[in-house]
Amino acid sequence: MFVSMQPLLSLLSRILLAIIFILSGLNKVTGFDNSVAYILSKGLPLPELGAGAAAALELVGAAALIVGWRTHWAALGLAIYCVLTAYFFHNFWAVPDAQVAGQTIHFLKNIAIAGGFLGLMAWGAGPLSLDARQAAAQEDLH
Repeated sequence: MFVSMQPLLSLLSRILLAIIFILSGLNKVTGFDNSVAYILSKGLPLPELGAGAAAALELVGAAALIVGWRTHWAALGLAIYCVLTAYFFHNFWAVPDAQVAGQTIHFLKNIAIAGGFLGLMAWGAGPLSLDARQAAAQEDLH
């Protein structure tokens, strides 16, 4: 039963993983000054560059996932991004006691999403993707 649903489930998986990054990227663009201030509050260098790069990665990476284009690379970039943001922005080990539970959840959420991206890296985008269309076109040429 599930094998016949794999094309649709693969597409749905990519869309669901991408939604949070589309929204977050749009929030970074529309609230750029807030994003810069948050990065600055964490003591990271070049906050303007960081906010711009984060917004670009989130939006471009999520769009690539949705259409299934260069999925392995998009998933790798977003997996690394998730781990880095977990470490730098949800460092539950270094916050006041009142924030530990919330930051732990955010940290683990980012790590879990990175795990989903590693699955996409391993298995690819599935048949309902530009990657699959491109692979089929390459096969037709040979």
